[in-house]
Amino acid sequence: MSKIRVEGRRRVVIEGIAPAVDGGRYAVKRTVGDEVRVEADIFADSSDALGAALLAHREGSAEWTEIPMRHLGNDRWAAAFRVSELGRYGFKVQGWVDHFESWRRNLLKRITASTDTPVDYEIGAELIAQAAERAGGADGDWLRARAAVLRFGGEAKHLRTHATDPMLQELVLRYPDKQFATESEPELMVAVEPERARFGSWYEFFPRSTAAEAGRHGSFADCERRLEYVAEMGFHVVYLPPVHPIGLSYRKGRNNTTEAQADDCGSPWAIGAADGGHKAIHRELGTEQDFQRFMARARELGLEVALDVALQASPDHPYVQEHPSWFRARPDGTIEYAENPPKKYQDIYPFDFETEDWRAMWVEFKSIFLHWIGKGVTIFRVDNPHTKAFAFWEWLIAEIKREYPDVLFLSEAFTRPRIMYRLAKIGFSQSYTYFPWRNGKQEITAYLREITQPPVRDFFRANQWTNTPDILTEFLQMGGRAAFGIRLLLAATLGANYGIYGPAFELMESQPLRQGSEEYLNSEKYEIRQWDLERPDSLRPLISRVNAIRNENPALQNDWSLRFHAVDNERLLCYSKEADDGTNLILMVINLDPHYTQRGFVTLPLDELEIPADRGYEAEDLLSGDRYLWHGPRNYVELDPAQRQGHILKLHRRLRLETDFEYFL
Repeated sequence: MSKIRVEGRRRVVIEGIAPAVDGGRYAVKRTVGDEVRVEADIFADSSDALGAALLAHREGSAEWTEIPMRHLGNDRWAAAFRVSELGRYGFKVQGWVDHFESWRRNLLKRITASTDTPVDYEIGAELIAQAAERAGGADGDWLRARAAVLRFGGEAKHLRTHATDPMLQELVLRYPDKQFATESEPELMVAVEPERARFGSWYEFFPRSTAAEAGRHGSFADCERRLEYVAEMGFHVVYLPPVHPIGLSYRKGRNNTTEAQADDCGSPWAIGAADGGHKAIHRELGTEQDFQRFMARARELGLEVALDVALQASPDHPYVQEHPSWFRARPDGTIEYAENPPKKYQDIYPFDFETEDWRAMWVEFKSIFLHWIGKGVTIFRVDNPHTKAFAFWEWLIAEIKREYPDVLFLSEAFTRPRIMYRLAKIGFSQSYTYFPWRNGKQEITAYLREITQPPVRDFFRANQWTNTPDILTEFLQMGGRAAFGIRLLLAATLGANYGIYGPAFELMESQPLRQGSEEYLNSEKYEIRQWDLERPDSLRPLISRVNAIRNENPALQNDWSLRFHAVDNERLLCYSKEADDGTNLILMVINLDPHYTQRGFVTLPLDELEIPADRGYEAEDLLSGDRYLWHGPRNYVELDPAQRQGHILKLHRRLRLETDFEYFL
């Protein structure tokens, strides 16, 4: 009975808590050091004053941090807490009727109208005495003394002074009456991941194409030398396609032909042979010791290594013989191979996630990730996760994260939006996006706004890729060198996370398998390629400069500050990003046309950007070193794609030195 009476006296309502993903079903995502801003609608019947607090703790800890919430207006309240460690945090919101503040607020009105009476002060004295009991110690003694002053009366002036003392208000508010407080349910969770989840530059290359001699299969020793090349360009993550033994049965030939020649090396995604499966290394790449040396060299160069995990098997994978029930059989007894009509992958068997032996299969798949984590790998690019059960990924990622909270998962799921978002909600740290196919101003603007604003941004982190071994877009096929520069600038500045598949990108590989296809001619997926990394026309210098700019400017290391700005030319795209502390403001103007010069006026919201309207400000081009003196909101831009595909402008809200005027004269 008593519980019913207490609940019946909880008058405060808490609604609309943000951030929350699907009402708290899934955790919101943040990185170490982030501030988590929480807002909620908090209100009650009548006009009583309210108090509210945000409660936060690290999952598993009984200690909660309480942060007072601030009233924003229209019943909306806000507070924030900082997440300082990897793992999971929980938070909830409390709200209560603040009888003392209600009394104080009404008393001030009565004092103004000279209608206050002794009984008004007696009511306040009782509320202060109750606060004294909650406070105890020296604070309690002070409050009891103040309650006595108000209770025993005196001159009106004397009572008014003591009752409205700011110190009294501060002290009572420090010990609120939460007897009938409302607490939000359920507890909402925050998944905290390493900084690399928020910001990173990725570079993909095929290990077997790293040999210096034409025709030789590359090794991890060759890959070590390639790491220096990647590090010099300023990348953070090296992503390797599967490094496992490749099946012989139904092996694909060059350009995905179904008849392989004796010297064809097959697709790395056809995993498994007599030498082993997902925990084994292709013998021509080297040994586990060679892999460990490769990993050590990457660490020396400040690079992290991401490995591809493709949960599928070649017909020669040991799993096929050891666990035939993990695969789906056809009526004729053959195993069903992978298809994405009209594409056929005869060299790959998908796993059957409806098998009766699913528990053992899940455990075995978990052991694959644990095996490579044991070798020092903390980033996994997962191939086609949308073709595996959601329940499996939710279980697996939670299991891995419980013991290894620093591990990151990149989802390679080019599929429908709701499926991509579901994968993000259940734990994937990042996802590939539709960015490769967004070329026009309106479609770029609409898509980037969708994924960088609430509610999507609280669970979905984009990783913008210019190209992949499977994706050679028409824009890159048809646009020449300028097209590659445009897509690089867009990917690297629209996204805090971006990647390129190289050396195909920097060497501007643009020949498709056939007209209308996004497959590369002579694709590395099916053959060893020889790349001339020292080609004089390589985009390597531009890539290096762009990555250096990203690494030096905090504004480009986040996605949430992205704002698009008006340009009176549909072929020019203008947008800005700003550091959390407001000290770094970067403006991008990109020519979306790889063939023709485009010109127009950029219009900036000076008030929003905190740029003085009554004086000049400097726009420093971080790509070229040029500096422009801009005035007011409208300024002229002209971009010839043959010479310059875009500007990355650092805006100095005030000229840095008086002598800067001399530079522009």
